[in-house]
Amino acid sequence: MTSPDTTPPTEETSAGTVTTFDAFARFARTAPPTPPQPGQAPRSLEERLAYHSQFVTVRTPAIETLSRSVRTLMILGRHQQATARPSLIVTGPATTGKTTALLEVGRTCHLVHTRRATPGDDSVPVAYVLVPPGATAKTLAGEFARYLGIPVTTRMTTTQITGAVCHTYTAAGVKLVLIDEIHRLNPRTSSGAEAADWLKDLTERVRATFVYAGIDVTASAVFTGVRGAQLAGRASLIDCGALPARAGSREPFRELIAALEQALDLHAHRAGSLPRLAPYLHERTAGRIGSLARLIRQAAIEAILDNSERITKTLLDTITLDHLAEEHYRPRNPTRRRTRSSGR
Repeated sequence: MTSPDTTPPTEETSAGTVTTFDAFARFARTAPPTPPQPGQAPRSLEERLAYHSQFVTVRTPAIETLSRSVRTLMILGRHQQATARPSLIVTGPATTGKTTALLEVGRTCHLVHTRRATPGDDSVPVAYVLVPPGATAKTLAGEFARYLGIPVTTRMTTTQITGAVCHTYTAAGVKLVLIDEIHRLNPRTSSGAEAADWLKDLTERVRATFVYAGIDVTASAVFTGVRGAQLAGRASLIDCGALPARAGSREPFRELIAALEQALDLHAHRAGSLPRLAPYLHERTAGRIGSLARLIRQAAIEAILDNSERITKTLLDTITLDHLAEEHYRPRNPTRRRTRSSGR
């Protein structure tokens, strides 16, 4: 695990705000929050609250693997002509950093392209699209159109929208297409099957590398049946699961906690106190990166507001997290918790 890096905000605050090219470009260009630096003048209370509200993320193993794989597949598919390029699927439970990983890769690709671009180059290196709930071929095509501002009217057919999308994406030179919330696609329904077929058709007509992300994709309808087999046969899988407490001789979850602690901007926090709470924090969050980041961010804000300026176990235990984390740590049925604990 590396130290805090220049990565985007958490997935809960980013996904829905970057679904047009202008918004994504602003996101990619905006400098992410940085930890306090030695010799830096103290930040004001409001600045520190804002900093912990956004906070940093760290380059997790999933982000490193995805970055490497995307770079390789983009090179591999650059001169491929006959068939759709190989793709990637990022899967895992909720709040495990899938969207953060997706956006980090997109941001890096955008910035690399911008640095290399010649004056007057108005090409679009990255597209980021959210699969809408209950997606149909037409609504999914509409989301792709909206990203590049392609005019769409209610009278247009799916075929007409598709033609406009394929022509514009090709003309804009889109190299990387990021598709989030892919688990919303349900090929078992007639409309979902049409949407899955539409997406397959798009991957064959747009010369780009496609990366999908979704919750537990391998267990969802996306990977089932003939259409699911077509997707699975073209895509490599990257598991963005919960971090284990131990992995061989390493303790990846403790390393993540230490990296997040180093980024805190609290006046009285004791260095090393959070890594010592690793077993408790793993139990609180079930090893989910998003839940851990939210817990530490909220605790830091509480510590500033109550003037304690440090995070303790007592403070952490007063914070209510997302429902998944709370059900894991404080289930409503005590018997269920005893049963789970006795099986360890």
